Amino acid sequence: MSNLEVIELPVLEPEAVPCCTPLTEAPLSEEDSVTMAAMFKALSDPVRLRLFSRVASHEGGEACVCDIQDVGVSQPTVSHHLKKLREAGLLTSERRGTWVYYRVAPNTLAAMATMLTAATR
Repeated sequence: MSNLEVIELPVLEPEAVPCCTPLTEAPLSEEDSVTMAAMFKALSDPVRLRLFSRVASHEGGEACVCDIQDVGVSQPTVSHHLKKLREAGLLTSERRGTWVYYRVAPNTLAAMATMLTAATR
């Protein structure tokens, strides 16, 4: 049996907008570190990263699951990965008829980029 501590990461609401100062400017608060860790953890899987990239780069800023599901895994696995991206606050979704359309959650990419950008002094 392992002595590893299990840490529950929060399910972020799509409206949640993470905001952090650059890591080189100030230490992250506990709340910001939990929020950003959930996002980076979700993106640490290659299939999830590919799906996120397909949504982010899709024409019009949104993608139907039918247009992005060809990533080398089964459709149920794609649905599982998209759910994890939604739970981490990275994607929003909207059902239209039989299809679900995905968008990158507002300000997510900007917040992640800001946090990783070196502050200019």
